[in-house]
Amino acid sequence: MSAEQQYIELYQQCREMLCHHSAPALNALRQQAFEDFLRQGFPTRKVERYKYTDVAEAFAPNYGLNLNRLHIPVNPYDAFKCDVPNLSTSLYFMINDQFNEKAKPSVALPEGVIVGSLKEAAEQHADLIEKYYGTLARTHKDAINALNTMLVQDGLLVYVPKGIIVERPIQVVNILRSDVDLMVNRRVLVILEEGAQAKLLFCDHAVDDRDFLTTQVTEVFVGENAHLELYELEETHTKNHRFSNLYADQARYSTAVLDSITLHNGITRNRTDLTLSGEYAETTLNGLVIADKQQRVDNNTLIDHRAANCQSHELYKYVLDDQATCAFAGRVLVREGAQKTTSQETNANLVGSKEARMYTQPMLEIYADDVKCSHGSTVGQLGDQALFYMRQRGIPLEEARMLLKFAFASDVLHTIQLEALRDRLHYLVDKRFRGELNKCEGCKLCK
Repeated sequence: MSAEQQYIELYQQCREMLCHHSAPALNALRQQAFEDFLRQGFPTRKVERYKYTDVAEAFAPNYGLNLNRLHIPVNPYDAFKCDVPNLSTSLYFMINDQFNEKAKPSVALPEGVIVGSLKEAAEQHADLIEKYYGTLARTHKDAINALNTMLVQDGLLVYVPKGIIVERPIQVVNILRSDVDLMVNRRVLVILEEGAQAKLLFCDHAVDDRDFLTTQVTEVFVGENAHLELYELEETHTKNHRFSNLYADQARYSTAVLDSITLHNGITRNRTDLTLSGEYAETTLNGLVIADKQQRVDNNTLIDHRAANCQSHELYKYVLDDQATCAFAGRVLVREGAQKTTSQETNANLVGSKEARMYTQPMLEIYADDVKCSHGSTVGQLGDQALFYMRQRGIPLEEARMLLKFAFASDVLHTIQLEALRDRLHYLVDKRFRGELNKCEGCKLCK
């Protein structure tokens, strides 16, 4: 049986169950998504945006799915405490793909702000969800979007009304929990209306030593003159496969900062598509990947400049060792009429072993004549002169290697605007380079 066929048969057999445990606004796109998936199948490496990842191989195993929404016993506070010292957050939990209604912060959010189950929001605020859901993550253009849309039953909604400023960062801990190998299909919808401001921190963690396959599709809308900071931290284990597609649309005078940090994983494939739809919008896209053993990380980004006088800044750094295989493909598209565009794209990679492989492909596609755009990529090893200099001053070889790796990665960490989070990530990255996060035993390693 092909990788596609098992999901086709699953949908055909369980369509009523999927719909019964979801909401009409989510069900409305389900059949069309199935037809799009049936037509496309999983992309092969001949598809430009998937040429570095074998999707069918990752989806071939027979994973369990919790389609009947059975209760999974877990106390999120006992399972994981993702505390960041000196950072006061509004803390929420997702257990696999279900929003945890029982574990909510005691501090109330500003009036009108919604952080909660996407399924419940689709039932209580159907007009709001129907207006935004599925409008960026088109199923006819991407098979992962199609698969997620046809199987998803719940997810997360973050909604900030016009003019509201959420001072306290919103932290969402995604916990993978199962007694059997499990597939999780999660949807995230983030809406900031005109003049709204919010800071979001998403943390991915696996509690059990099982094979997990996660598809996550995130749609982000940043309204006129709104400001969003979105930080994603992946710290799972080598049996975790994660396919994440994030789509963001920015209106006039909006600003967005998106940081993606992969500290520990198995196979990760992140697609990030940012569209600057309104004039004077500004986006900052940063990523840091630390990979060793046989880990694989593939980041594929698109920054689409559709309006004039916009700015984009992109920085991705990778540190590879052992037999890790990683890829970066970043495309900046400046459309006709998007004059006065300023864009800078940088990818730098540090490869620490002969067996590690790094594929990099920065791209510029420009159809306007009054722009300032640049892009560049480097792949290198630790400098012998720097190592010699440090060893001459009594620093052991392994410690010198670790310090140089940390200095290399710090450029991305310095871009994080939340000071307490930045300090915490410095601590976690240091532990990662020292090999103390390799087994990823949950919160015990963060204390």
